[in-house]
Amino acid sequence: MTEQHGGVSFGVDEETRLILDSIDEFVEQEVEPRESELGETFDNPRLRNDPDGEVAPEVIDAVDEIRRASAEAGFYAMNMPEEHGGQDVSNVTWYRAKRHVAEKGRGLSEFMLAGPEGPKPLLLQAEGEQVERYLEPCIRGEKTTAFALTEPSVGSDAPGMKTTADRDGDGWVINGQKQWITNAPHCDFAQVFARTTPEDDAGRYGGITCFLVESDEFELGSRNNAVGLEGLQAEIVLDDVHVPDSRVLGTADAAFYNAMSFLSLGRLELGATAVGMTRHLLELCKEYAGEREAFGRPIGRYQSISNMVAEGRARNYAADSAGLHLAWQMDDGGGTTEESSIFKWYATDTFWNVADDAVQVHGASGLSEDNPFMEHLHLARILRIVEGTDEIQLNTVAKQNGLL
Repeated sequence: MTEQHGGVSFGVDEETRLILDSIDEFVEQEVEPRESELGETFDNPRLRNDPDGEVAPEVIDAVDEIRRASAEAGFYAMNMPEEHGGQDVSNVTWYRAKRHVAEKGRGLSEFMLAGPEGPKPLLLQAEGEQVERYLEPCIRGEKTTAFALTEPSVGSDAPGMKTTADRDGDGWVINGQKQWITNAPHCDFAQVFARTTPEDDAGRYGGITCFLVESDEFELGSRNNAVGLEGLQAEIVLDDVHVPDSRVLGTADAAFYNAMSFLSLGRLELGATAVGMTRHLLELCKEYAGEREAFGRPIGRYQSISNMVAEGRARNYAADSAGLHLAWQMDDGGGTTEESSIFKWYATDTFWNVADDAVQVHGASGLSEDNPFMEHLHLARILRIVEGTDEIQLNTVAKQNGLL
């Protein structure tokens, strides 16, 4: 039974428990056999990509299969509205599902719940033909997208973007370049942000519009092979790309405000991944520290090792508590600007520290490509950059407290 104290539940309700149990069955029946089929092509990071940096076709096929199968089973975008094919689960349930999948570590299971390639609240602004052409196929896992905001000279300072869209009859002509765009090489369409009204007229955060641009309408530039995301990111080059008015997502000139209003969900999801991956690494460390012997006893009996695990456990407990509280606040409809920044920063920082400690605990074997620790360390480093850097998160907290 779920107990409530002051309206906050600390238990797992029956619906969520069934979802988590079903996820375990899906991983056992669908994910693990597919990973076994791929064998070393999937296990060895050097074989996952060809010399040009592209992900091996058989790996991409496996990712697509897992995504579609997960959508068919009702997992992939279950936080999306029922009217469009989702399950409309709460943010608390979505958080727990994301964390649960991440507890299994790196692998094909990472692609069974919607990530950067999947539907986000911004896409729920789709209207008319956009719903059937982009939103619902994305929820069903039949199409994937890319969030094209970052540019070569613009990262955290997104309103300073150079990409523009100029009126041309009943449509728009887009020119510019986007960089570090996750899923750009594989998406069916991108959500491209461009300035449509000069900053002098619309203000710093106004005058930006989001366009739905299909993959055959833009060019791919160089692969951005970020460590841990090899083959999954690329530049998007927009050279006189013409799109009709029907491709404007949401209200023209208001896209930046709209996108920023959904930041908490992205930070909740990344934080959940960090918490789950951290749990996974701590379990591996506990197991190894209990078996590996040095100087006549298990290394876990030495405080230098046991304290690493204990501190990681304490930090992850705090991060998880913050994540559950944030998810509850989001369901309750309260403001979460400060809380989402605190959680994203703390959870990913904890993941980074524990991932580094996991390498240290395992010694030389922690550096080997035959073991998963460096891949987790790479992912942990990435998560401290995307969806707002550590510095941006701390600046946000400072601003919320009247210090900046």
